[in-house]
Amino acid sequence: MKQQLVEMLCEKSFMYSKDPIYKLASGRQSQFYVNCRPTTLHPKGMYLVGHLVFNCIERLNVQGVGGLTFGADPIAMATAFTSYMRKKPLKAFSVRKTQKDHGIVKWVEGDITRGEKVVIVEDVVTTGGSTIKALDRVQAEGLHVEKVVVLVDRQEGGMEAIREHVNSVEAIVTIEDLMRAHRHKG
Repeated sequence: MKQQLVEMLCEKSFMYSKDPIYKLASGRQSQFYVNCRPTTLHPKGMYLVGHLVFNCIERLNVQGVGGLTFGADPIAMATAFTSYMRKKPLKAFSVRKTQKDHGIVKWVEGDITRGEKVVIVEDVVTTGGSTIKALDRVQAEGLHVEKVVVLVDRQEGGMEAIREHVNSVEAIVTIEDLMRAHRHKG
């Protein structure tokens, strides 16, 4: 399944240039650009992502899976759907980028309760900043983060930064995997 995901990411979500022409969220220029949404919002991509992420967390005693909207949302939903099919249901949740200013003011949306154990998912990690923001907001809502699962690690120090906040961090695909598939593809 991982190889199928790597191939799909390479085809639909990965761009490479010899020159650093892609502007990242950090403002830095890069040779690589990864937009996971064309893959994570595709039916086959959802299937692959849901199963691969669930395989990473199925042995954990957790009640939910989610992360910072919007990148984490399809990953969390695919994982929750897979978890139900595999008879170990997990609830999906979404972490807001900005706090609601009406109704019940909170960072986390979904059927998740203070005190529950959760997994944070992320589509792409470069510096780890977005994931750390999600971790902070989830913990502020009284949830306990057991693990972080990243779909694509750009291998630029982000995973190490996340490990300063949570012990268990795992990437399914690395930029190295994508480059290898890119070179192989021609």
